[in-house]
Amino acid sequence: MSVQRRARVLTAVLIAGIGLFLFARQTGWNPSAASLREMLPATQPKPDPTPQDAIYAMLDSARVGDIRTYLSYYTGSMGVSLQSSIAEQGESNFARYLRETNAPIKGIAITEPQILSDREAKVRVEYVYQDRNEVQYFYLEKQGKDWKIARLDTAERVKTLVPYGTPVQ
Repeated sequence: MSVQRRARVLTAVLIAGIGLFLFARQTGWNPSAASLREMLPATQPKPDPTPQDAIYAMLDSARVGDIRTYLSYYTGSMGVSLQSSIAEQGESNFARYLRETNAPIKGIAITEPQILSDREAKVRVEYVYQDRNEVQYFYLEKQGKDWKIARLDTAERVKTLVPYGTPVQ
């Protein structure tokens, strides 16, 4: 096909497309957002929060010293105990304490929760530090759709085969 012939065919297709578009607009066709939404996949509803979500969010708020958010992930006697600690230390000191105790943590490993009942779960959390690992068990209660930390076991040191940051040989 010669260059001239190809140019003529392309021009004819372009003119026909413009004509078709103008005809469609004249007859009331409107590419509205509603018709575009029909072509897009439907958004999925947000899943209910998990016990792990509550633990990660609590740790994130502790890392930045956000006391209000941190407290919102606790319930029962744990929440009352934390509030009395804040009252004794003062908010700025407690926020600094949260930041300082979470700063050395290099990583977190959270296992699948062990469901104890329809509103209780037990979760194993392993903290990875530069020189050691510690394991702590969290006990959470479901309140509405959200999970709240009800109590904690004491953190225990675990033996690590290769400490964090060890150079690979």
